[in-house]
Amino acid sequence: MRYRLGVPLDQDSKRGLTLIAPPFLYAVALMAGPMLAIVLFSFWTQDYLTIDRTLTLANYREALTDPIYRAIMGRSLWISGLVTLITVLLAFPVAYYVSFRVRPDRKSLWLFLITIPFWTSYLLRIFLWKVILGYNGVLNSILDYINVPLEAFGNATGILWMQEGLSAPLYSASAVVLTLSHAFAPFAILPIFVALEKIDRSLLEAARDLGETALTAFFRVTLPLAAPGIVAALLIVFIPTVGDYVTPAQVGGPGGLMIANMIQTQFLGLNNAPMGATLAVIAMILVTIIALATVWLARRLAGGPR
Repeated sequence: MRYRLGVPLDQDSKRGLTLIAPPFLYAVALMAGPMLAIVLFSFWTQDYLTIDRTLTLANYREALTDPIYRAIMGRSLWISGLVTLITVLLAFPVAYYVSFRVRPDRKSLWLFLITIPFWTSYLLRIFLWKVILGYNGVLNSILDYINVPLEAFGNATGILWMQEGLSAPLYSASAVVLTLSHAFAPFAILPIFVALEKIDRSLLEAARDLGETALTAFFRVTLPLAAPGIVAALLIVFIPTVGDYVTPAQVGGPGGLMIANMIQTQFLGLNNAPMGATLAVIAMILVTIIALATVWLARRLAGGPR
């Protein structure tokens, strides 16, 4: 039910607002408080332990002009975008198979299997990838056993670790991409599966009756109707991967560090909280712009309101 401005609320509406007001205000305070503190810090400067609270844009000028910060920010967006693309492309077939090919009484089992990685610690999964991608790890051992040099494998596939002059995929941007893609795969599968489950199967039958092939029906019916789930998967994967610092720190090496690692270094290593806050604000702004652009583009492609 909609209420116009100036129209008094009934008793039930007042009671409902009274019930949700405390947790709502508490949640807003927990989110808005730290956010405002970070924004305010970004306009200050710090000299070791002394904080100058004079408002200035010096931190933003340095962050936007320093080639190191720009390179790390660009690398973060590139890695996150690549992780998002790989994850969603690999997640869609899984979600499609579970939704359209698995019997209804077995879908719960498949969803249970998809969420099994959540049972283990995120840090433990990163360490397992270090074992797989290490110099004497599983991948190198397999390639050595079948007499395929890693250099040839990297050159043939264009993998980034060979461009970085490494003899193993560990401690490279490629290792970060592989690890993050595996870690966030369930986050992409589940929203796509939910969107596919909401599709009325009679629409697909009607498309086939009107002369569409299975392929054209997929692109003209299934894919547009699954667009909300795909967009949700894109955002769910992209937004947190930009701010991930554990994975780059463990498997990225110097060539795989991302903006979150620089923010951590500014706060804890260099004791320069204002610069760390500035980088955090810039990262949030860029992520917000990209997220809004993604939603806008998806609506335009789907023919919805602009």
